[in-house]
Amino acid sequence: MSITVNKKAFHDYFIEEKFEAGIALQGWEVKAIRAGRMNIKESYVIIKSGEIFLIGMHISPLSTASTHDRHDPVRTRKLLLHNREIMKLIGKVERAGYALVPLDLHFLRGRIKLEIGLAKGKKQHDKRADQLDKDAKREAQRAMKEQAR
Repeated sequence: MSITVNKKAFHDYFIEEKFEAGIALQGWEVKAIRAGRMNIKESYVIIKSGEIFLIGMHISPLSTASTHDRHDPVRTRKLLLHNREIMKLIGKVERAGYALVPLDLHFLRGRIKLEIGLAKGKKQHDKRADQLDKDAKREAQRAMKEQAR
């Protein structure tokens, strides 16, 4: 069950491969995510000292959150992956010039998971071509609906 999707990532990047990662979250963050109070649009993934971190994901604390604890809505969160997946990602990012982009935040058997994509950046003309393809498909669908009536 998807919580939020980063549509901007699909517009700005060619997604080559997808990986599913767990996120190290605090209790108030889980409650806020379940309430739908997060945004992954401006976030990105980095590799630092053999570990993978999510930076810039905004989680707004609920009004019922603890008042004696200071909540940082955009703190750096560690992503949990198998070691072989981390090594593969490190190799691709350092050698081949790929970027790691958060794509989708979703539930899997009661746990919150983040789908990250191994991505290459699109040029402006690629973005225009994709938009033209989408428009053509939409027009074809409209024509098919009209013809069916």
